[in-house]
Amino acid sequence: MYEGAVANLIDELGRLPGIGPKSAQRIAFHLLSSDSADVQRLVGALVEVKERVRFCAICGNVSEEAECRICRDERRNPAVICVVEEPKDVVAIEKTREFRGRYHVLGGAISPIEGVGPEELRIRELMARLADGGITELIIATDPNLEGEATATYLARLVKPMGLKVTRLASGLPVGGDLEYADEVTLGRAFEGRRLLDV
Repeated sequence: MYEGAVANLIDELGRLPGIGPKSAQRIAFHLLSSDSADVQRLVGALVEVKERVRFCAICGNVSEEAECRICRDERRNPAVICVVEEPKDVVAIEKTREFRGRYHVLGGAISPIEGVGPEELRIRELMARLADGGITELIIATDPNLEGEATATYLARLVKPMGLKVTRLASGLPVGGDLEYADEVTLGRAFEGRRLLDV
């Protein structure tokens, strides 16, 4: 349908998650009709994020420094770790102001259909953090869908011999949903009512 630079732009935009062919086309034509300064700011922001942002050496959250601000915060409880799938889940939980511990970002969830096994996630790094003996509770806050439940069960079985208290976020979150779309009240109640994950 389109050719050259326009077709390339639509194709690249269509590779982004959640952007279908029609959305990619709308965004491409919006960019074409935008001022050059606006497009240059977008290009600059994309280049800057790729150059400056990395993953925290401790928890795997996004950061512009070696350690994220949460891992550097001395007021956080280092004995409680909340395990999440993605950095966006950290943001969702932080909005509730219910959790004062530290995080561990797995970088996804176990999904055999998509070829994601435990080896592709940051589980080895989590086990290294738990091995020091200073952790008293592991809160598993993976998404309440099939992949998230499989990941939670896998982690609970893996850490059971360590004698840690392992909890899972309570009901209130919709099954099949994502943490990032839950409102603060629902997510806050889920934190308050988390339950022991005994496998």
